[in-house]
Order: sequence, then C-alpha cells, then structure tokens
Amino acid sequence: MEKHLANLEMLQEEAAAFAQKLSPKTEGATLVTLIGELGAGKTSFVQGLARALAIEDAVTSPTFVLEKVYATGKGPYARLAHIDAYRLKGGKDLPALGFDELLKDPATLVCLEWPELVADGLPNADHAISLRVEGEGRIISYA
Repeated sequence: MEKHLANLEMLQEEAAAFAQKLSPKTEGATLVTLIGELGAGKTSFVQGLARALAIEDAVTSPTFVLEKVYATGKGPYARLAHIDAYRLKGGKDLPALGFDELLKDPATLVCLEWPELVADGLPNADHAISLRVEGEGRIISYA
C-alpha cells in the first residue's frame, strides 16, 4: 500500500494512525524498519509514533548516538527504542547497542532506520516502511 502525504505534518499524523494499529507480540519486541534516503522523513515518522505513545521527551535523530530509548506515557508498549544504523558497518555492530536484549522484550517497540545497512543481523521486520520525497511531500509504503 502506498500513500502520498503532502507534508511532514501529514507524515506524523500517518505515524500516529499507524501507532494505533500496533500491538505487542506475545514473544519479542515489535520491529519496525524505516527505509529512505537522507531527508525522506524517517525520524519525522518516529516523532509521530512517539507523540501517539505520549512520549514527553524531544525525539531527535539518533544518528550520532546511534540509539535512544524513550519511556512511553500510554499505549501497549513501555518503551520505544529508536536506532539509526547509518554509521554501522553491518549487523555485527548491533549487539553492542543491546539490540538482542531489546528484541526479547514484548513491551518494546523498536524503530530502526537504515535497515539495509545491517540486514545481515536483523530478523524479519514486523512492519517495513519505505519513505521517499516527492516535492514538498512524501510517499509512504508499507510492507
């Protein structure tokens, strides 16, 4: 399914609607991967998810720190883990982030940007989202 969203505000609204459809698995975290070029809106999407989960902290790109974990204020998840794999050298770098432990916890929603760069260390995503820029808007696809 593909949708055209006119601006980043609509992208965040789409993320909030997506958040309402999520529910934890009985075993393991929920993994959402976000694919898209620089500036495609990956972090904006996570910001919309965070708002829907009543996260009070400012959600910013974890490009330089690689990973940020936020406590949620409501919803079915206790925490949101936001990981940016842009600077990683492959799946072998994920364990250093505590990735394996995150994946064991059904109360964790993991959003991972740039999954193609660490594909050799990832399980199948529960939700794979692709974003691309089109003018001022974005095209979002779910798989």
